[in-house]
Amino acid sequence: MGDTVNNEGAQKRSFFKGLKAEFHKIVWPDKDTVTKQTIAVVSASIALGLVIAIIDLIIKFGLSFIL
Repeated sequence: MGDTVNNEGAQKRSFFKGLKAEFHKIVWPDKDTVTKQTIAVVSASIALGLVIAIIDLIIKFGLSFIL
């Protein structure tokens, strides 16, 4: 059979070099942007929760009225 060369160590180093290079390409948002986006997500979640709760109450009262 043929001889195989163990390149496992070189492959791991190459992988981590590539990973490090990709992490350097990431553009992280500043604190102001993160704050605004967080407020938007929390507000939308609360609004959607209220809409679902109101629809649930309407359906509940409607069914109790019918039955």
